[in-house]
Amino acid sequence: MKNNILRYKGYTAKPEYSSDDKLFYGKILGIDDLVDFSAENAKDLEHEFQSAVDDYIEFCAEIGKEPQKEYSGAFNVRISPELHRRISALAQSEGISLNKAVEQAIAAFV
Repeated sequence: MKNNILRYKGYTAKPEYSSDDKLFYGKILGIDDLVDFSAENAKDLEHEFQSAVDDYIEFCAEIGKEPQKEYSGAFNVRISPELHRRISALAQSEGISLNKAVEQAIAAFV
C-alpha cells in the first residue's frame, strides 16, 4: 500500500476505518459495479482487497461479463462553442487531431 492507495491487477481502492464497527473497509474505485471488502486489522486489508478483485474477475467470467476497468481513457467533455472552435482551429494549425490537442491541454494542466 502506497499513500493509502491499494493497487492490484489494474484496480485501486482507498481504504477507510470505521471506529463504530472497528473495521477497515473499502471498495474498488472507478467502476460502476460495487465490489467492497473489509478486515478487522490493517495487516489483512490488502489481502482482502486482492481477494475481492480476484472474486470480481472470476464472477464476471462465470456470468460472461467483461470486468470493468477504471478509466478507459475515453470520456465526453462539454465546452462552450467558442472554446470548441478555438481548440479545433489550433489543432488544425498544428496538424494534430482535436483529441490530441485536448490530451495535450489536459497534460499541461495536470
